Amino acid sequence: MSKVEDFEELRPLLFSIAYRILGSVSEAEDAVQETWLRFDASATRPTSAKAFLSTAVTRISIDVLRSARVRREEYVGPWFPEPLLSDPYQDPARSAELADSVSMAALLLMERLSPLERAVFLLREVFAFGFDEIASAVGRSEAACRQLLVRARRHMEAGRPRFAADSRERRELATRFFDALMNGDVGGLQNMLAADAQLVGDSGGKAPQLANAVVGAEKVARVLGAAFPWLLRIDVTSEPREVNGQPGAVFRDRDGRVLHALVLDVLDGKVQTVRGVINPDKLGHLGPVADAWAIDREVKRARRGMSRG
Repeated sequence: MSKVEDFEELRPLLFSIAYRILGSVSEAEDAVQETWLRFDASATRPTSAKAFLSTAVTRISIDVLRSARVRREEYVGPWFPEPLLSDPYQDPARSAELADSVSMAALLLMERLSPLERAVFLLREVFAFGFDEIASAVGRSEAACRQLLVRARRHMEAGRPRFAADSRERRELATRFFDALMNGDVGGLQNMLAADAQLVGDSGGKAPQLANAVVGAEKVARVLGAAFPWLLRIDVTSEPREVNGQPGAVFRDRDGRVLHALVLDVLDGKVQTVRGVINPDKLGHLGPVADAWAIDREVKRARRGMSRG
């Protein structure tokens, strides 16, 4: 196989590693591109293309994450990963690990890990790399990698999310939830929310904030039920999609531009958390992005018109 063929065959794996380390589609794509440039520039053909490329993308991603941590400390409001609609890497033998590790809840939990812990945890627990491969990828001894994994597991097990295994049940609940959402059915929403449900939005200060953090089924239902029917009135549409492996939806304005993405954490037949990604900087990979401020103004005008009427 040529270098290009080797790289293209492994590209889905490389993106999946980079995205899980970085929580950013755009940064993961950049890391994969930089990996190709290093591979293409190497004077000798590596014995194992997979070993060379996975090492390169891991080290690049660790470096990017270290600098991203500083930016995230200064981020306005809650920070969420960029929504991922489909994971390009599939491995039937690792399907449960891959699905669990890409959820927003898991990616947020991994923010507690150091960049090295995160990389070691992902390479071992999600992608089943051997410790010799991991040691080469992160530039540490096998013994050090085992210690990094122990610490990472301890952090992850302390708050590890567990979601309903029945994907059909989750999809059916999500369908009912989004129907109730757009119809303003507060009672219906409340019945589908866990008692301690949370609503959290990530706007980064660059879009109208739906909610920093609302807690409790009744409060969450009232906020959602009051906001979303007005979007329907101005021709905003809801497109059901899996978002980071969880049930969700992408909302678009009347011209088809992306307004925001919602994702639901479902456990024991109830919605535990509703997360909204509203920051336009995190939506560009989903298509042209709507002007959320203009949508907000249009909703306010519609409400004023209704109150006067």
